[in-house]
Amino acid sequence: MNGETVVAPALSTTQAEETFNLGRVTDTVKDRHSYLGCNPTTHEDLVVHLRNHYRVDDIVRFLNENKHFNKITLQFPDSLVQDAAIIAQLLQQNILDHSAGESANSKLKSACKSGDQASGCCQKSSDEGLQSENRARRVWILADTAYSACCVDEVASEHVNGDLVIHFGDACLNAVQKLPVLYCFGNPYLDLEATAVQFQKEYSDLNEKVVLMANAPYSCHLKALHENLRSLGYSNVLFSNINKDYAGPNASFVGLQSHESSSNAPVVENRVILGLDEISGISSEEFQSDYSLFHITIPEDPRLLFLTTKFKSLKVYDPVDNTVSGGPFPSMMKRYKFMHEARTAGTIGILVNTLSLRNTNETIKRVAKLIKENGKKHYMFVVGKPNVAKLANFEAIDVWCILGCGQSGIIVDQFNEFLKPIITPYELTLALNPEVTWTGQWLVDFKQVLQEIENEDDDDDDDDDRGEEGKGEGESERNDTPLAEHNNDNFESEAPEFNAVSGRYVNNSRPLRNLVHVNIQSPEEPKSTKSNQLVEKFSGAVTIGNTFSTSASYLQQRQWTGLGSDFTPENYEEEGATLEEGGSGIASQYQFDKQNKN
Repeated sequence: MNGETVVAPALSTTQAEETFNLGRVTDTVKDRHSYLGCNPTTHEDLVVHLRNHYRVDDIVRFLNENKHFNKITLQFPDSLVQDAAIIAQLLQQNILDHSAGESANSKLKSACKSGDQASGCCQKSSDEGLQSENRARRVWILADTAYSACCVDEVASEHVNGDLVIHFGDACLNAVQKLPVLYCFGNPYLDLEATAVQFQKEYSDLNEKVVLMANAPYSCHLKALHENLRSLGYSNVLFSNINKDYAGPNASFVGLQSHESSSNAPVVENRVILGLDEISGISSEEFQSDYSLFHITIPEDPRLLFLTTKFKSLKVYDPVDNTVSGGPFPSMMKRYKFMHEARTAGTIGILVNTLSLRNTNETIKRVAKLIKENGKKHYMFVVGKPNVAKLANFEAIDVWCILGCGQSGIIVDQFNEFLKPIITPYELTLALNPEVTWTGQWLVDFKQVLQEIENEDDDDDDDDDRGEEGKGEGESERNDTPLAEHNNDNFESEAPEFNAVSGRYVNNSRPLRNLVHVNIQSPEEPKSTKSNQLVEKFSGAVTIGNTFSTSASYLQQRQWTGLGSDFTPENYEEEGATLEEGGSGIASQYQFDKQNKN
């Protein structure tokens, strides 16, 4: 139109510099002093420090010796992900690509004569080149972990069909399902003299029995600290080291110092206690009664709670602030309270916080079976990293049973932030016992939990056998006919259970015991009537797939039923709702603002 350029009108706000001023985020110097001991000022100096800290040369040597690992995935915790790009670049530059020679041969074969093309020579060489490209060694960085950072994330690695996971930083060392793992704990900085001074302040008695322990990265300094304290006169000080057997056969380690240990050396989960040259035959019970623990670095709450059950006392040393803390630590009494609340819970949510650890599937199935055998309802949830907001969406859940690693995968709610209590599978087994038993122990290993459940099943079977043998001639056999097949007139509801926490009786603690709810068919309805509906309403209860749904029943009973639920035929308008004109203009200059200014 007359040579003028037509510009489409703005449909929303005007995106001009005078309207929007987007400030750029300035890149600040990242703090690495806590684990490097310094903050490198140049990129070259940073690369040298990171290469030594993460033992890149040892990792490269391991990869070159194991050339069948083509797709390598790197897993960093959030605190160390700032180093991931540099480490990945160093590994990619130094690992040997065993497919390079094959690629060169395929390129040489592709330079064939035109007469050989009909015989398929070029096509064959092209296929070989494609296969060698697929066999090229590549390095991926796992940008985010699906579960706890201390656990090996097999799920994220399988997104690229990874052959190997290199786990950096602290680790729980739980055995994974199938993928090989290479652990690199690093070599963090620790001021040994300052640590020894703090130890002397806490333990003035030279005969004090103390065990030195740290998280996985700082465990490399425990041997030197142990020798330093021995030279100061502490004769009963022991130290711990990584228990490689705990990690399983698929685990390898980089830079792990191996120390000789006797066959009877005590083991505390993923740690083995060393320094028992003059002490022999010490048991775990003696640790609980005699030995204190001096832990370097602050453990996660689940790990901290576990350690309080294994030692007489606990001191935590923070190497960053050079301070020692003696508590308060997570309390076992709160676990005892949550266990009691689970005894009268009707609906239990199984919260899966890991899918990589060994025995996870077996534990899920066994816990679900145990809940069902006790007449309770369960639902299964996989929400990644759980938090308060996620779990608050499921109001119908009375108690959560979380399946995660014992280091950071278990939620220890110390400040009552979560809406409902969160317990472990071990605590659930105690809660579902007919008799209240509390040993003061805290089991977090899935293998031990499964063993506890099997032991309880064996005890129940023995009780049943003794009951059958003790019957007299006049006693009748127990009627195992399903309750749904009984006459409803003879139905007697279950007696309520006493909740020791609230001090009240609860009558819905075992919803699946009232099997009459499972009978969808009404007594007046002929048995030949069939329905294809998945969800049917019967006697005020809701069943889904012939199973009583406690969640649906909860939604029916609560007062608030959602937005728009108050709609009734009385407030229905045939002509529809009245429409009103809303505001117009951009956010900084609405139309009514202009009118008010005038």
